[in-house]
Amino acid sequence: MAYLLLAIVAQFCVGMAKASDSNSIRPSCWAAATLSEDIAAVGRDEQRWSCSGTDQDFSIDAERVLLRFDISTFETPVRYLLSRRAALEVLHLLAIDQDGAVRQTSLPAAALRSSMAGGYFKADLPDVTQATRQVIAAVDLPSHKMTLQQAYLSAGDAGGSAADLRFLLLIAGLAGMLVMPLVFNAAFYRALREPFVLWHSALTSSLLMTIVVTSGLSVALFDPPAMMLSWMTTLIFGITVSSGAMFTYSFIEPGLMHPLLRRILPYFAAWAVFLSVFHASFPFVARPIQSTVYTAAFAPILAVFICAVVDSLLRGSRAARFQAIGYAPLALVGLIRLVTGVNPSLHSADAMVLFYFGCMFEVLLTTLGVAERFVIIKRERDRARNEADLLERLSETDPLTGLLNRRAIERQFEELRAEGFNALAVIDLDHFKAINDGYGHSTGDDVLKAVAVALKAGPHVRACRLGGEEFILLLRGQDVDAQAEFRRQAIPATVANTVPGLAGPVTASMGITPISDDDAFTTLYERADKLLYEAKSAGRNRTRSSIGPTHSSKSAQIDLVMIA
Repeated sequence: MAYLLLAIVAQFCVGMAKASDSNSIRPSCWAAATLSEDIAAVGRDEQRWSCSGTDQDFSIDAERVLLRFDISTFETPVRYLLSRRAALEVLHLLAIDQDGAVRQTSLPAAALRSSMAGGYFKADLPDVTQATRQVIAAVDLPSHKMTLQQAYLSAGDAGGSAADLRFLLLIAGLAGMLVMPLVFNAAFYRALREPFVLWHSALTSSLLMTIVVTSGLSVALFDPPAMMLSWMTTLIFGITVSSGAMFTYSFIEPGLMHPLLRRILPYFAAWAVFLSVFHASFPFVARPIQSTVYTAAFAPILAVFICAVVDSLLRGSRAARFQAIGYAPLALVGLIRLVTGVNPSLHSADAMVLFYFGCMFEVLLTTLGVAERFVIIKRERDRARNEADLLERLSETDPLTGLLNRRAIERQFEELRAEGFNALAVIDLDHFKAINDGYGHSTGDDVLKAVAVALKAGPHVRACRLGGEEFILLLRGQDVDAQAEFRRQAIPATVANTVPGLAGPVTASMGITPISDDDAFTTLYERADKLLYEAKSAGRNRTRSSIGPTHSSKSAQIDLVMIA
């Protein structure tokens, strides 16, 4: 990427890629005419011609504009007329010999071929011989001055020299580079579905298409008609401006752009697309001034974009820093095109080499900005998700014992049943009120903490504190009754070891019931609670179960060791 950047800058500094060569012939005079006038007759009328040298002030006000090229006898015979692509109706070409003989061809706009020189069309001249002294090109309904200003005759198609091919290879490398951000954006969007990633992809794609369409790559790959490329160039330009505006709209962080500027950016994006579609579809509505008005209509968009970026920079936006640097070359290209396109005293310039450099620079910087923004947003979302998970865990955890609370066990019940948990036990401490009354609530809390240790959850057991001195166990396996019973019997020893000074053992009663496929949690709880109160009525410190004896000695031994 650095090599391509330096190579393009070097190419720009040494000299812009020229569509013409040293043997090209530029027009020496121009004339205006109507469509009904005979071209050869106008050509013979010297008073109709304006000849002011290389800096001629062309006008497209007339229906037909004629360009005259003077040919010397010693010059290499020319074969083509080349000029910048822009909408026109018909191109007439006349070769006039020294004896007055005239050979003429007429080419409708749709028949014009694309030149290997980016942005140019080419037209075959009538036979030009050593006797030919003049070539006249008559353009019917020209829509842009550049078609007249940059017209020339050449012995061959431009863009075929070794230097031109090297430059085309650089452009091809640049186009290939623009594919990589699209790959990155696809990965970014899968991980983080933010709209600015899509708009950056749209912007990158439109810049890639612009490079292909405005350079010789389109001719080398597809060779479409010249006017089709002209139409596509206009349309893609509007899409590029629109996607750039929407990228800025969605990329700048919330609260770091003036609300009015953010609100009007989508309208200007739609305005850019409308301008391009209208200008490409109806190029002759106000032909003499349409190109100038079209160019000037983008000035408010450029102004709003610059204001939005500057305002965001002043508000501390990190995203705006990447945009300010990345868009600088393209903004300069826009200013060059705007000033030269609106000012009639200046020759229109599109600064294509600077544009190519700007495309790469913009995509590189904004891709870095997207990557950084992606990391920041992902970090913020991960932090928010962790905080939400923590809050959820806190909301589902009993703050005293650290066990799950009823809300958590009810929420997880169906999932646990699907995982094979097949028994529910309700455990209640015996005479717990006497502990609170006799030793204080602080000691009572210590007892509850010790009970939580005795009931500690494992891979096959989930423990929950319902409130007060009541607990729930969810169990799975072939010996769930034994698992629950061992935990109940572990309570007195665990409390005695943890809370010294109690007058007697702290016991618990328990009711346990199997979990069926259809019973709701509340139904199972009521059934186990009824068994619990049967155990209480029978004298406490015991269990009542509706589960048959399925005790496994091996599992029992493991649990006895755990309890010890």
